[in-house]
Amino acid sequence: MNPRTKLKELFSRDKLLIAPGAFDGLSARLVEEAGFEAIYLSGGAVARSMGVPDIGLVTMSEVIERAAQVVSAVKIPVIADADTGYGNAMNLVRAVREFERAGVAAIHIEDQITPKRCGHLEGKEVISLAEMEKKLEAALASRSDPDFAIIGRTDSRAIHGLDDAIRRGKSFARLGVDAVFVEAPQSEAELETIARSITEVPLMVNMFKGGKTPLLPASRLEEMGFRIAIFPSESQRAAIYAMREALTLLKRDGSTEAMDDRLATFKERDQIVGLDEWQKLERQYLKNVAGKK
Repeated sequence: MNPRTKLKELFSRDKLLIAPGAFDGLSARLVEEAGFEAIYLSGGAVARSMGVPDIGLVTMSEVIERAAQVVSAVKIPVIADADTGYGNAMNLVRAVREFERAGVAAIHIEDQITPKRCGHLEGKEVISLAEMEKKLEAALASRSDPDFAIIGRTDSRAIHGLDDAIRRGKSFARLGVDAVFVEAPQSEAELETIARSITEVPLMVNMFKGGKTPLLPASRLEEMGFRIAIFPSESQRAAIYAMREALTLLKRDGSTEAMDDRLATFKERDQIVGLDEWQKLERQYLKNVAGKK
């Protein structure tokens, strides 16, 4: 089953799909190796991996290039953060085509103004519901593969309140999006209200420590009725912590031997990126070729 068809099947279950965040091919392979069924290509994590904050500084072409790298590294579906579609409805049409060509299984599109900012930062603004409806209509009409999933996201909770966010989410569902994502609800009660109010399509929820939304166990989210949970930051936060620890030790001791038992081995590092497979191809196609005419 191809990844897009698989993701549609995962969306339709009465079970929560957990999609950990990735930001490059290596982190994506680790998500797949851990046994997860899907990957979330986090726009914020991609931005931070480039050394910039998540405030709309990364271009569409940069994200598309990263998306293609991640897709090529794994076999499981990739859900990508497409921000606002990088502009108006016309920009979004091109973004849909480019993400689809890159091979991702789904994208989510938000109703913030362009440039956007992280959904859990202050100072957000959203476009009108009428404009967002037109953007989503354009996105849905632009895909060539009906299994390429379009997820409508609203950031209206922080600006116009929960009722408006739910009104927007229900509107997105009526337009025919494959899932709805109400970003940054601020309590468990708000999460319950969202799940109770928007029942037409699967619901996505964003879980990360330090944001505005309370962290809840996956079982509780599933019980409420959410069907997709993205965990965008865990892998990158772990990587930042581990790299800092190793570099601090190297600076202090001139060696990382004191933490060697917690580092991936030389062999493990190469196994993660499939060196054995490439060496097999090398033996198959290049062995004894040198010198032949």
